[in-house]
Amino acid sequence: MSTAHLSPAGNIVIRYSLPSDRDAILAFVADTGYFRPDELPIAQEVLDEALTAGPSGHYQSLTALAAHTPVGWLCFGPTPCTLGTFDIYWIAVAPAHQGRGIGAQLIQRAEEMIKARHGRLAVIETSGQARYQSTRAFYLKCGYHEAARVPNFYAPGDDKIIYVKQFR
Repeated sequence: MSTAHLSPAGNIVIRYSLPSDRDAILAFVADTGYFRPDELPIAQEVLDEALTAGPSGHYQSLTALAAHTPVGWLCFGPTPCTLGTFDIYWIAVAPAHQGRGIGAQLIQRAEEMIKARHGRLAVIETSGQARYQSTRAFYLKCGYHEAARVPNFYAPGDDKIIYVKQFR
């Protein structure tokens, strides 16, 4: 696997995820407390597919490292049946490392990669529950805007909120 996409960001290094990152990523995704138990196997499935296919696969998996330890993860890929639209499927930062700009660095690196692939639009979806307020504020801070809201999507009283960022 190429390391051409190594990206130093302060004392954080962002690179393609490696199989050796898997257990740490899955542990901190669970530790964030943002994902329901039934969602965690989906994160594992997407991560495993990304690790198997590598940079040539549909899912692009990035890991943020602090002192050579995985502390952040982002997975994105092209949206099927679109021209230049990409979904950012998962983003998580280990709880002890949140609030340090690691998530923003992951988003920035993913956006650079999306643009390099002629991407014109990035889409992120999240929950409308109150506990996701900081997540929604984070997306706004990263330059995304709310484009749609689907009431009761995830469960009764849990809206799906779709954020987008246009690149060209």
